[in-house]
Amino acid sequence: MTLQECYAAFGGDYEGVVARLPSEKTVKKFALKFLNDKSYDLLCGSLETGDYGEAFRASHTLKGLCQNLGFSRLLESSTRLTEALRYGWSAEAAGLIDKVADDYRQTARAIQQLDE
Repeated sequence: MTLQECYAAFGGDYEGVVARLPSEKTVKKFALKFLNDKSYDLLCGSLETGDYGEAFRASHTLKGLCQNLGFSRLLESSTRLTEALRYGWSAEAAGLIDKVADDYRQTARAIQQLDE
C-alpha cells in the first residue's frame, strides 16, 4: 500500500501533511514511528485503573500526534475524548472510548500495510 492509499484507508489528510512536512519519506517515517508510540496504551491502561487525569494527558498526547500527522479521523475522535476527560470521568467519555479504539485500530492496520 502506498502512503497516499494508507491515508485514504484511515481517513487521513494526506495532502495537508505532505504540504507541511518536508517530504513523503518524512511523513512515512513518522507514520511508522506512530506504531511504537505508547500514548494509546497509556490511555487504555489509565482508563482501566480509573486514573482519569493520566487518561486525559494520554488522550491529549494522542490528539497532538494525530494533528501533526494528519490522522483526521482519529484526531476527531481523540479530540472529543480529550475534551470529555478534561474534568474527569463523564458519560460522554464512556460513549467515546469505542470510537477512539476503532479509529486507532484502523489507523494502525493501514500503517502496518505500508510498502517498505
